Amino acid sequence: MTKAIKSELAVFLASLLLFILIFWFLIPASNAQLKKSDFLKEKQKEFHLLAIGDSLTQGVGDTTNQGGFVPLLAKRLDETYRYHTVASNYGISGNTSRQILNRMKKQKAIQKNLKTANLMTLTVGGNDVMKVIRENLDHLKSDNFKAGSKAYKSNLRQIIDLARKENPDLPIYIIGIYNPFYLNFPEMTQMQDIVDNWNLGTENLTTEYDKVYFVGINDQLYKGIDGQEGVVSVSGDQTTVVNDALFTEDHFHPNNTGYSIMADAIMERISQTHENK
Repeated sequence: MTKAIKSELAVFLASLLLFILIFWFLIPASNAQLKKSDFLKEKQKEFHLLAIGDSLTQGVGDTTNQGGFVPLLAKRLDETYRYHTVASNYGISGNTSRQILNRMKKQKAIQKNLKTANLMTLTVGGNDVMKVIRENLDHLKSDNFKAGSKAYKSNLRQIIDLARKENPDLPIYIIGIYNPFYLNFPEMTQMQDIVDNWNLGTENLTTEYDKVYFVGINDQLYKGIDGQEGVVSVSGDQTTVVNDALFTEDHFHPNNTGYSIMADAIMERISQTHENK
């Protein structure tokens, strides 16, 4: 290597070193906003999900016994918004709107969780409909549901007001009811009309409030997975169409897949309204 080349190489290396030093001292470090600890802190932001309601909140039909749609929704919230969701489940099978309201009035644990909740889900109405059916089984008519619907709406307003008493901005997502009889009793068109009208009444009621939203699940569940006609089961001369989104032991409550469909529907509604929270 000649003396000239060595000289040029030395000048180049000195210039490179000088450039690095200038860049290091004059350009502000940006990693202060990208520290791993800060990212993890944001990711672990605690979020309180409060679920109140009937058997759909309790998770009847969920063979994992983890609480139906509630843990699935919590997971979706974590994945979407980087929350660390803590879920409180107060679902009791068979509860009507009046019984849910009474529990909210009497149970200290529910009252405590209402104060700290960031979001509340409510499954209600299905047992109110069943109550009307049982009480009028021999002479069931559409008119029988008018009084039941009126009482239900009164209870629902009280539930919302009580939930908002000490948490006035609490977002509330009310899950509609569905018709589990559609596949095996398609001739019962009156039952679908009753479900549709009941859901419409609930949805209209939510418009009276800010940050109270209706989540429809009938269209997602009443025909089975992916809106198909279910699974045909043949036993001898008898052919039965089974709703493959429902629990096989009662053909009434959602199964694991059905609860996943519910969680997706609720999460979609949350995503649509997230900017309002």
